[in-house]
Amino acid sequence: MAKIAFILLCHKDPDAIVQQAQQLTAVGDYISIHFDARAPKEAFEKIQKGLAGNSHVTFAKKRIKCGWGEWSLVQATLYAVEAAVEAFPRATHFYMVSGDCMAIKSSVYAHRFLDRHDLDYIESFDFFESDWIKTGIKEERLIYRHWFNERTQKRRFYWSFWAQRRLGLKREIPRDIQVQIGSQWWCLRRRTVEWILDFTRQRKDVMRFFRTTWIPDETFFQTIVRHLVPEKEIVTKTLTFLMFTDYGMPVTFYNDHYDLLLSQDALFARKISPEAKELKKRLGRLYASGREDFKISNEGRGLFKFLTGRGRIGRRFAPRFWETESSLGRERELMIIACKKWHVAKRLLGAIRHHTNIPSIEYLFNEEDTPLPDLGGIQRTLEKRTRHRRALMRMLFDYYDTDRLIICLDPGNLDLLQDFFSDRSQTRLLELECDFSDDYLIGHAKRVGLAGDETSPESLAQLLPTIRYDILFESDRIRDADFPGHSIMREHSSVSDNAQVLERFLSVGHDTAKTLAETPYLFVD
Repeated sequence: MAKIAFILLCHKDPDAIVQQAQQLTAVGDYISIHFDARAPKEAFEKIQKGLAGNSHVTFAKKRIKCGWGEWSLVQATLYAVEAAVEAFPRATHFYMVSGDCMAIKSSVYAHRFLDRHDLDYIESFDFFESDWIKTGIKEERLIYRHWFNERTQKRRFYWSFWAQRRLGLKREIPRDIQVQIGSQWWCLRRRTVEWILDFTRQRKDVMRFFRTTWIPDETFFQTIVRHLVPEKEIVTKTLTFLMFTDYGMPVTFYNDHYDLLLSQDALFARKISPEAKELKKRLGRLYASGREDFKISNEGRGLFKFLTGRGRIGRRFAPRFWETESSLGRERELMIIACKKWHVAKRLLGAIRHHTNIPSIEYLFNEEDTPLPDLGGIQRTLEKRTRHRRALMRMLFDYYDTDRLIICLDPGNLDLLQDFFSDRSQTRLLELECDFSDDYLIGHAKRVGLAGDETSPESLAQLLPTIRYDILFESDRIRDADFPGHSIMREHSSVSDNAQVLERFLSVGHDTAKTLAETPYLFVD
């Protein structure tokens, strides 16, 4: 009977990883874990301690720092695969999973399914002919070299890309390789995995090529398997059930999706919400249950498409099942900096970026040209961002793969503040209280169209008190709203007082907070 060695790439939540590993190995299967080197050492030690003595668990011999879209994800996978091949000689299949994946069938069902056919299961569509890539660059992923991370080094990424494009620095794809693309969630036979490892040692030219492609976890294994394995032994599908929204983001499953998941023609599902504790408990028991009576209706994607279509033409009367949870998530922290002087907030945000690793975004609901990642179109206009504010914020949390995010808002956006504070997430507000000189108010009046270069001094003199009152009124409305977690950092407060405010708001150490409070020229116009 089949024995599965699960290849787990993960980077957080050590308790959940220990539980996942224990559930998967309790029935005789194996697991090889690569825990991101960016994560705290203490978290990794907790996983090792929690799984100590379990002979069905091994760890990648080398931990590396992983980044979305980078070769590091493929390299981490290879390290985990190598460890699994060496540690588990009885493993017949190797199944790629993440910390968000859970079994939606019993182990008995999964093993018999794999025994039934001697096949590899991996999505592998022709890179150039298929329409697997819906948006963004396509052949440029391959023909140009990508040394920088698009998420963390955006300027360098695009500078390098456009420089190569302008200079015509295209490169050739290895001639005997037909590049394929597909989901990274595959299940491969032992023989195939061993062939892949041999290939990585023999074909240094192909390895060099893929190391500088963009998002190689969607092309590397897909291409090599198709190169090494006869077509008749490959099923071009993933055994992991997953769906994507119109904006290209994965659909998250919650407690009420248990029956839906079990009816899908798949062995695992991704991604399960961290908040879906009851669903996780039921699925954990299911894998060891020995149950085989699964009725496969496979309606998930069809239902998703149908309901999406009804929503587009205004005939969706009931909430869509994948939207039953509109919260940002209880486990997430949204930190909002509100300041009328946008340059002051941006200056503080720049210092926070420099001294912490908290992702932060400037006035995304106020400035059209705020740098944002490509989220499938939802980010393109202020109107779309505001209308889909919670969906946008969920995508940004997912994009940056974080539970903490800072944004800036104008104090006039009281409706947005109220909406975010009504969410289940942990929301905090830091108001920057500034002085407003007459020169600043005149400049503000011109920026918002209340005055122009030809406006007389007499008219400006009459206008300034009203503008000043408007600004103070916005601040008063925020304070009247009595938002929990509302703190104020004042221009004329001492460094010590402002450091205490920042320490509470950001949950950082006192030294870091003091350094931020001492940001040079922070409140200068």
